[in-house]
Amino acid sequence: MKNAPNILIIDDEPNIHYSFQKMLPPDYSIHSAHSAEEGLAQIKSGNVDLVILDIRLAGMNGLEALQHIRQLDAHVPVIVITAYGTMNNAINAMKYGAFEYLPKPFEVDKMRETIEKALGHSRLGRRAVYLPTDDHASHDDSGDVIIGSSPAMQQVYKLIGQVAEQDVPVLIRGASGTGKELVARALTQHGKRAHQSFLAINCAALPDNLLESELFGYEKGAFTGASERRPGKFEQVHGGTLFLDEIGEMSLLTQAKILRVIQHGEFSRVGGKEIIQTDVRLLVATNRNLEDAITTGLFREDLYYRLNVITIHLPSLRERIEDIPELVNYFVSRYSKETGKDIKGIDPACLAKLSQYAWPGNVRQLENCIRRAVVLAKGATLTLDDLELDRIVHELGAASPRDFDEALQRLVTEVAEGRSDLKLWPEIEKLLVEKALQITKGNQVQAAKILGVHRNTLRNRMARYEIGEGGASQ
Repeated sequence: MKNAPNILIIDDEPNIHYSFQKMLPPDYSIHSAHSAEEGLAQIKSGNVDLVILDIRLAGMNGLEALQHIRQLDAHVPVIVITAYGTMNNAINAMKYGAFEYLPKPFEVDKMRETIEKALGHSRLGRRAVYLPTDDHASHDDSGDVIIGSSPAMQQVYKLIGQVAEQDVPVLIRGASGTGKELVARALTQHGKRAHQSFLAINCAALPDNLLESELFGYEKGAFTGASERRPGKFEQVHGGTLFLDEIGEMSLLTQAKILRVIQHGEFSRVGGKEIIQTDVRLLVATNRNLEDAITTGLFREDLYYRLNVITIHLPSLRERIEDIPELVNYFVSRYSKETGKDIKGIDPACLAKLSQYAWPGNVRQLENCIRRAVVLAKGATLTLDDLELDRIVHELGAASPRDFDEALQRLVTEVAEGRSDLKLWPEIEKLLVEKALQITKGNQVQAAKILGVHRNTLRNRMARYEIGEGGASQ
């Protein structure tokens, strides 16, 4: 592991410390404190990525310690454990900002899974997002940089500056791979809640019943397998910011509950009647046309207007080709450092060639291309052989942007002149899904990767357009 996480265990039982030493990978850095006071001193004096905290402690108890931890570091996740799993303890732990609450004795697999999730949120919450400067190298490697000086990106930066401190919902629109999560994190880090929790959820990555319980939590017995009460993200991130990516994939039922949170700051857990208050700033993102989704009854119009207070549109990479050299040079420098290679730059002819491709996966796809080239590079300068652009073109299923542009122009002209009554975006989307599945011979993981979308999103599109496993319409 590049940077071993620092995990602090605060518990007065020696066997608990021993259990975590045996349970976790040897390259994790495990620190022990046997009282709340000792644990708080360690948090003050060093970098801690995760705290595992017992409630029943001599002196200051765990719930009091949790409130002090939140004041010292709002981003460090805290997993609360206790042998006294009362309802009040669970409610108070989540109210005071615990990442998760687990009763003793805990299941080892469940604890490992929770620790990995918490560390992921810790890394995300601490990783800075820098807006462009004259010298990208001035930023350390602990953060990400939004790259681009084109007029389209300048407009994005202006909007971030204008709305970051305004505590209103923001709708971030753009195709997959354009950097929507980076913008959400930049809005948070430049806003009033910068020192509070930040959590990101990909709505397309979870089936809707799991998404609802993940967001709102559930009561014991709410469904099969709900053996205990579980708080949701709206409780965990109270006072902070919640980023919902791909909100267009959310069911109407879950949309209704989101609307209630926005309107009244309240919700109920799945299977529960208790009204829970929460104070959360909501940032959402989508690559879907929500207006079309409203027309087809897949998205609530009232929720759309609540979310659409401020909209930031992220341009596709083909809409800002002038940024490609800057992006390429940044990624070459970044991944050269990461891999320990001494790569000085990229062949100018190669750089020019990169600007000729459509990049349907946008910045994410370009980044992955450069990263792979850096890993495989044999010399100090990246060449066409290192980039394997012919392979990329084959994967995209298009010979060149010119071919794509000509086909698109023909399609638009036919619609504009009344020679076709099809709707452009669904038709193009359908063709892309069919082509990706044909190229990959029905491999949905590879097809989703080519399209730059999540596999669940691909499946949704296949169902919507009645596309079979091999890419043929049914």
